[in-house]
Formats: sequence, C-alpha cells, structure tokens
Amino acid sequence: MPYVIRNESGHILSVSHTPLEGYHTIAANDPELLEYVSGFGDSVGQHLSASDLDFVRVLEDLVELLVSKGVILFTELPESAREKMLARQRLRSEISGRLDLIGDD
Repeated sequence: MPYVIRNESGHILSVSHTPLEGYHTIAANDPELLEYVSGFGDSVGQHLSASDLDFVRVLEDLVELLVSKGVILFTELPESAREKMLARQRLRSEISGRLDLIGDD
C-alpha cells in the first residue's frame, strides 16, 4: 500500500512504499495518486516499457525451460497464455525464416 505526505494545501508532495513519519495511506488506484505518479514524465514510462519487452522474453524462455524439463505441462498454462506463447513462437519462426533468405547468396 502506498503512503503519501501532503503539503498545507492537501496536494501530494511525496510517495513511499513504507510507512514513514507524517505519511498516510492512500489507495493505489486513487486518482490523485495516479495523477501525481504520471507527472514523472514519459522517460520513466519508456524505460518501464523497454524493460517490459525484455522481461517478456525472459518469461518466455523460463516457461519453455520449465516445459522442456517436465516441471510444468504447456497445457497447464491458461489458454490465453498458451495462445500468446504460440503466436510469438510463430512470429519468431517467420522472422527467422526471412533472415535465412536474406543471408543466402
């Protein structure tokens, strides 16, 4: 749960994940908190999006490893997850095939 400290006007001055002296709890989906956090600019969002893309690939590799080692069955994944995994595998295969055509002389 996030904690905030406010100025004399009641506007959020700072946000913390831990309770600090003078900070009060606020709902994570509170519109004022969301507005405050969005004010940090696009660069934070861009970095987060870029790391999300990298993290997606890590998760894909992890799922493939767990399936190949028999720790989990592919069919145990939620249907939406299976569909997304298969779609990404098809796209990577398609891209790989195109790159092979470009590399042949």
